[in-house]
Amino acid sequence: MKILCIGRNYADHARELNNPLPEAPMVFMKPPTALLVNDKPFYYPDFSTDIHYELEVVVRIGRNGRHVQPEFASKYIDQIGLGLDLTARDLQEQCKKKGHPWEIAKGFDNSAPLSEFVPAEPFSLDDIEFWLVRNGEEVQRGNTRDLIFPVTDLIVHVSKYFKLQQGDLLFTGTPAGVGPIQKGDLLEGYLRMPDGSSQLMLSCEVK
Repeated sequence: MKILCIGRNYADHARELNNPLPEAPMVFMKPPTALLVNDKPFYYPDFSTDIHYELEVVVRIGRNGRHVQPEFASKYIDQIGLGLDLTARDLQEQCKKKGHPWEIAKGFDNSAPLSEFVPAEPFSLDDIEFWLVRNGEEVQRGNTRDLIFPVTDLIVHVSKYFKLQQGDLLFTGTPAGVGPIQKGDLLEGYLRMPDGSSQLMLSCEVK
């Protein structure tokens, strides 16, 4: 099982971090040990003092394939959920200044809290609304219609380099509003359902 992640896929998020817009999807990976499931708490590690939340729509791959063609891309997605791409921003900046890879800032243990999944078929991949509430206050809201590279384009792109396998996870990018977490925070991720209702998908307490 692979965890494929896309960086800078919302223009407003790229601008808030003073980053240029990418010309192609920016792909990085997290190891399976990054997953944090079943609403377990996140324990703040001692190697960082500036960990940020980044809420993202996550799609689960439902079939194996490589070099997926655009007309078939949507058929590779069988479930949708939410995930947090927790980022040690201080480590990331240090690595970027030195021109080093920044996996330690993105792929550390438990850096990917993950919700339960719901079937993808009722959803429009181009109109998935989601938002993050921190301690009762909304801090992020996004919609996949604002992705620089739509979900199906991401499937096509990553399958050029990595064989997609059933159970792989694709984090599709985060909108603006990212910020630091503190011990005692409660992070709650919501998804707008196809019938217009909202559903609490993810809950993560920071300890």
